[in-house]
Order: sequence, then C-alpha cells, then structure tokens
Amino acid sequence: MDRFLVEGGRKLKGTVTVSGSKNACLPVLVASLLTDEPFVLHRVPDLRDVRTTLKILQALGKKVQYQNGTVTILADGALKNTLPYELVKQMRASFWVAGPLLSRFKQAVIPLPGGCALGARPVDIHLKGFERLGAACTTQQGNVVLSAQALHPAKITLRFPSVGATQNLMMCAALIPGETVLENVAKEPEIEDVSAVLRQMGAEVFSDEKGRLVVRGRSALHGVEHTVVADRIESGSYMLAAAATRGDVRVEGCVPEHNSMLLDCLQEAGVPLEIGADYVQVKPYDTPLKPLRVKTAPYPGFATDLQAPWMALMSLCNGTAEVDEDIFENRFMHAPELVRMGADIVTEKSIARITGVKKLSGAHVMASDLRGGFALLIAGLCASGVTEIERVYHIDRGYENPEGKLNALGARVTRYNPDKDDF
Repeated sequence: MDRFLVEGGRKLKGTVTVSGSKNACLPVLVASLLTDEPFVLHRVPDLRDVRTTLKILQALGKKVQYQNGTVTILADGALKNTLPYELVKQMRASFWVAGPLLSRFKQAVIPLPGGCALGARPVDIHLKGFERLGAACTTQQGNVVLSAQALHPAKITLRFPSVGATQNLMMCAALIPGETVLENVAKEPEIEDVSAVLRQMGAEVFSDEKGRLVVRGRSALHGVEHTVVADRIESGSYMLAAAATRGDVRVEGCVPEHNSMLLDCLQEAGVPLEIGADYVQVKPYDTPLKPLRVKTAPYPGFATDLQAPWMALMSLCNGTAEVDEDIFENRFMHAPELVRMGADIVTEKSIARITGVKKLSGAHVMASDLRGGFALLIAGLCASGVTEIERVYHIDRGYENPEGKLNALGARVTRYNPDKDDF
C-alpha cells in the first residue's frame, strides 16, 4: 500500500485551488439514478470515493464517462436495484443509493455500508424516514431490504440532523408526487447543492419559514448539467496546514462563509487572515498560538471533519486546548499517532485535552481514517525530521492529489509503495 514520506520544517507558501466538494458530489452523482436522461457534473474531484461511486453507478446499469473533472452519466439499458457487497463495503455513502432506487423501483436490496471506522453510525434514521414514506424495511443476511406497494409524501422528523439521511430522503421524495416535509434536517452547504440539482431536475425543494425542508416531488425528473460546490473541508484543511506551519498561503476557489466557524477560531487563536469573496489568505505570524476549546456540532457549528486537523494545529499552541467531539464516537484514533510525534494529548470519552509543545518530531505513524490521516500530514509538515505515514488510501478518499498540492506550496511529500519502490 502507498505511504507518504514527509520532510518537515518547511513553511507553506503560495496558492492552492480547492476542488469540488466530496460530500456534495457523491449524493449528486447518486441522484443520477432518478432519471434516464443525460446527467453532467463539472468540478468532480478525482478521489477514491468518487471512483467507487462511479463503479456503483456502472454496477447498477449506468454508462459513465469521467474526464478532466467532468462526469457524464447516461442510461445504458435497464437499471438494477441491488448492489454487490464488494463495492458497498468500501464507503458509507454507498447507502445513499437506497432512496433513489426505492423511489424508482419500490424495492431495493442494499448491503449495510462500510467506510471509516468511526464507531457506530447506524442507518436507522434513513430507514425510519423510508417507513414514513410507505416502505417496509428489514435486515436480512447483512442486507437492508426495502419494499413498498406504493410510496406517498409524508412529514418526517429526524431524531438527529444527519447529513446522509437528509440527502437520502430528499432524493427519494423528489420522485414521489406531492409534498414531503423534513424536520430537524441537516443544514450543511452540501445539502443546498443537492437541493439545487433536484430543482434543476424538476422537483421543488426549499426551506420554509420554520426551517423545515420541503420537497414537492414529481413522477418523472430530468437530466441536469451542474458544477459542484467547493469543498469546505478541503479548504479548511489547507488553511490549518498553512497556520500550523506559520506559512503564507492563499486558498482560492472556496466559499469563506462555509468555513465561518473555523475562520473565527483561527483568528481567535491568533492566526492572521485576509478573507475575500472566494479566497482566504492565511498570513505568517510569530506570536504564540492561543489555545481554544472547540466543540463539534452540525453546521454551522465546528465541523467534525475538521476536528482532527484542528487538533494537529493545537498540538503547537501555548497552553492547553480542548476538543469536545459531539458527533461521532471513536473519532480520536489520530491522537495516539500525534502523541508518537511528540504531541501531549489526553483523551477521555468525548473530550481531548491538548497541551501545546514547542515542536513535533518525525515518526512512523498510521492513518486510521480520512480526516485523521490529513491531521498526520499537517503534523508531519511541522515536525523536525521525516514522518512516514502508512495507509494513505484513507487520505485519498477525500483529498485530491494532496502531495501535489502541498508540494506546490513548498512542502516535500513523497508517495511511495514499499512493495514496489526501491528507496
């Protein structure tokens, strides 16, 4: 498997352009199952999860072309309503095909999904919503079996504002004539990108005065041509990498307001920023980094996907910082690896306390999930000596060409495979 060798101690400097959002393009790609008409998406990042999603669409019967960031999806015979476990086990977002397949076929068989090892991430919110829409949901031999005589619009209240469940239910409801109302929904920018695509396809999707998501479905939907929104997690990750190295980096092609909580925290910690309409400039500084306490929360709160990269930054603060992970259990697996690099981190249940150190040291570490992997990259950039990161396939799931983008900023990151390369 590929690894990264990171030569630390170099301040990042230059400009990095943000890719399209992984968390938006995956459900938007899946939305192509709602129609047989041509479906064209631009600014699609070349990621492991994107490639897996395209394979899933092909396995379901779509013809897929992917070139220079543009995906074209066409009908290619009859669609299937079942998926092989070999594809589903690779990522959790594969379960998003359930909504479109259920609305088109009134039945679907989906293996329970895989993805990052972030503790229990049940799909019960999705299933309870499908039941409200008229489906019967059972689990048989590791598969979720969905079936319905007919589907109908409904009022659905989510027990937690799950992004995946919100998107899945939106897509399902878009192909059910009538008005479905979703309460306690996720409000992440990626939700709006999916909404925009569904509106182009012919459904009415909007938030009402009570903050509920209203979907007025249609019996048939059209194809679309759409450009994916900027990836706020990638943009935030590069801002944190720049801040941790005390560099001078312009993050272009982003939507700063999508990272407003992170920008506030960076400025409060003492990192100078210049914020434009579609860029954020992280400027160099020589003052001590102030420790902060952050608590992850659904948007517009502090993003759980930026918790690990933030922890890497706080490892170098002047004092003791605290992170309260309130979204996912078991999301501190990067902490012991940061400790191997000299960080002072103590975790207890959902709390991590980070006492800043003057410097980190290169070490042999292992990525255990997507965002934790990028946190190790940030730590390696700051550390003295060389850091070797194993299992970088986790990082590849959510960051397009990370070594290329970092090296263009002056980093020295080398990808190699010890089973193939001779060093």
